[in-house]
Amino acid sequence: MKKILSLIIIVVAFSLVGCNQEDQAHSEDYGLENISFPLEETVTLRFMTQSPPPAPADPNEKLIYQRLEEETGVHIDWLNFTGEIFGERRNLALATGEMPDAIKNAAFSDYELLNYAEDGAIIPLNDLIDQYMPNLQAVLEASPEYEAMMTAPDGNIYAFPWIEELGEGRESIHSVDNFPWINVEWIEELGLDMPETTEQLKEVLIAFRDNDPAGNGQTIPMSFIINDGGQDPGFLFGSFGYGDNWDHTVVTNDEEILLTSMQEGYRDAINFMNELYEEQLIDIEAFEHDWPTYVAKGQEGRYGLYFTWDKGNISGMGDDYDLMNPLAGPDGHVNVPRSNGMGFDRSRMVITSANENLELTAKWIDQLYDPKQSVQNNWGTYGDDELQNIFEYDESNNMLRHLPLDGVSPIELREKTSAGGPLAILDSYYGEVTTMPDDAAWRLNLMEEVMVPHMQADNIYPNVFFDKDELDRLSTIEADLIPYIRRKKAEWITNGNADQEWEDYLQELDRLHVQEWLEIKQNGYDRANE
Repeated sequence: MKKILSLIIIVVAFSLVGCNQEDQAHSEDYGLENISFPLEETVTLRFMTQSPPPAPADPNEKLIYQRLEEETGVHIDWLNFTGEIFGERRNLALATGEMPDAIKNAAFSDYELLNYAEDGAIIPLNDLIDQYMPNLQAVLEASPEYEAMMTAPDGNIYAFPWIEELGEGRESIHSVDNFPWINVEWIEELGLDMPETTEQLKEVLIAFRDNDPAGNGQTIPMSFIINDGGQDPGFLFGSFGYGDNWDHTVVTNDEEILLTSMQEGYRDAINFMNELYEEQLIDIEAFEHDWPTYVAKGQEGRYGLYFTWDKGNISGMGDDYDLMNPLAGPDGHVNVPRSNGMGFDRSRMVITSANENLELTAKWIDQLYDPKQSVQNNWGTYGDDELQNIFEYDESNNMLRHLPLDGVSPIELREKTSAGGPLAILDSYYGEVTTMPDDAAWRLNLMEEVMVPHMQADNIYPNVFFDKDELDRLSTIEADLIPYIRRKKAEWITNGNADQEWEDYLQELDRLHVQEWLEIKQNGYDRANE
């Protein structure tokens, strides 16, 4: 009954708010052709979007959108949501037919894209890109691999992507999520050496435990958030074999797809982690605490070693923490596991079948792929009199230069001022269109110096666009497979018994159709690399 009432409330709310009390959620047909910007008279398009909590409730308060309206003559009537309600309202709009012209920051899964395309709720974009979108065409000509990733198995493109290049290949900023940050102030204070092996790390963590450098028993030798991407300790697993990453998938240098969690080295890594747990070197909350709690303890300076993308978000940018080198395992093996992440999201904006101004909409979206516009959409803008600026505009060189963040959280500032959505930033833009953000340049330098020399994998698993049958099967299998893997990982670290239960564990993976999962993943990889 509660679910039915909730749906009724949402339907009523959408009818009252989503349509601005008019009969339709989309804009009228303006009959415009051969459009060039700015338009002679302002017209309105109606878009749905989502924004993070720090951003203005009305996106038009952002300087980026104000400039876009001035440059194009197109006013956007936004229906903007924060958090989980966006997904509900987005899906409801498509289901009821009360659709906006387009949905920005759409966040559809591949299955949802294909399903809504099949239902006719969203439209193919191929012809619009060919006819009206020279900025996006220029991106795809420079980097044709993105067109392949945008294209569904039926040959159509259903969504506009977000593309952000920061380094390529092994040197991509996305190659490692979970950097290990170690308290070098404590190492120096206790007269220790920086660990170079897993055994030496254990000795360092024991020294942290026994000497309590945080004081009053507040020292936490090592912390993480289990099974949480950048906060997971899977980086340490590379000392024992292929390692582990957020989707438990690696590509061997013979281009075979493996599940990390069924390799012998994975079991060895689990046993090492259990040793650390038995020695009370691991945060007992590492298996249950959330991000705010994790950050709070880090800001109190309680961690000897922790894992995350950027230390600035947890322990600050001071000199007390530094990036720990990859460690040699018991047999001397050193490996930095590569993440399968990349700066690409194929589902940042869709156009609905209710849209009667396709040329206008396509040309407006194409402005988002203009290099200077993309840079601002991604990070923020310049010339803001109220908020701190991400950039200054170097008029003599026609270039956007990143300004120092002055201790401000880069995530929060960018969420307040950037626009997100469809955009493209290629490596070729740096030094020509914009400078690289200081935090990204710093991280890439660390990557090059510390991580890249120890990466053994030549390839990552690409962003494969599976068909609906494959997606349905993968989803069905993963619904049981992934939770089981994650549960056993946490259980074995805390309780041990990995050796005794290993054969039963492998049999259970087979029962959960891991071989079929691997076959689908392998077929997708092979197609993507044809």
